[in-house]
Amino acid sequence: MSRGNYDVVVDVDDEGDLGHTDLQEDLEFHSSNFEDGPSRHKIPADEGRGSAPGLNGSSSSPSSKRFLWTLSFYAQFFDVDTTEVLRRCYAAIFPRANFLDVMEGNPDLYGPFWIATTVIVILFLTGTISLYLQRTGQKHFEYDFALLSGAAGLIYGYTGIIPIALWGLLKWFGSESANLLECWALYGYANIIWIPVALISWSPLTIMNILFVAVGFVISSLFLFRNLYPVLSATDVKTSKILLIAVIALHAGLAIAIKMLFFTHKDASEAPKSGDGTPAGG
Repeated sequence: MSRGNYDVVVDVDDEGDLGHTDLQEDLEFHSSNFEDGPSRHKIPADEGRGSAPGLNGSSSSPSSKRFLWTLSFYAQFFDVDTTEVLRRCYAAIFPRANFLDVMEGNPDLYGPFWIATTVIVILFLTGTISLYLQRTGQKHFEYDFALLSGAAGLIYGYTGIIPIALWGLLKWFGSESANLLECWALYGYANIIWIPVALISWSPLTIMNILFVAVGFVISSLFLFRNLYPVLSATDVKTSKILLIAVIALHAGLAIAIKMLFFTHKDASEAPKSGDGTPAGG
């Protein structure tokens, strides 16, 4: 007979012996509750050991929270490797799909920050070369570090402030799909085209510089238009058109500012003159 579902109870007398063991009088069979709740006293696998809180995003413990004043809060915005950043840069220059799909729900600030910083440094260097070519013949050439501060203010300001303003307007007009981090990422990766443009726009040929900057404007504008249109279209038709025009107009302003501040070549007659009225260094 199977006893898988029964407990055996044996009575023991005061002297410590088992006494008689008449099964009919001293043995009682009770139904077992082993199968009523097999997991009631069982520790779930891997629970409480070997797993970090919040690893899957389901833990609500205080240790998994990220606060504004902690490094872990900002680290989540830089959670990409170099290969992924390069892939996104390539997708920004040669777009084949919506850039929001390329980011796969993980927009970052790592790429936008270093792209903007690279653009600033190259604008300063090539702007300095352009300035040097203008002043050829002078005995002493001084670096204009106002170019560096100007480039930093222009690029960091545009890349940082315009997305915030756009996101705020989208929220104001009721767009639920607006995401500030995605706006920052879009504008940051749109700057990638200015790196090759800045590298080749130091030429003394003004028409060539205008052409290079125009190409950079067209490519980056199409990138912004293609990826912002689905977000902007979440508002009404009139509002989305106004916002698109504003985006393109502000981007045109950036292109014009880059051309005028860093790659405008003056005529030799406009070169600084010495006290006797002759061109300096002449």
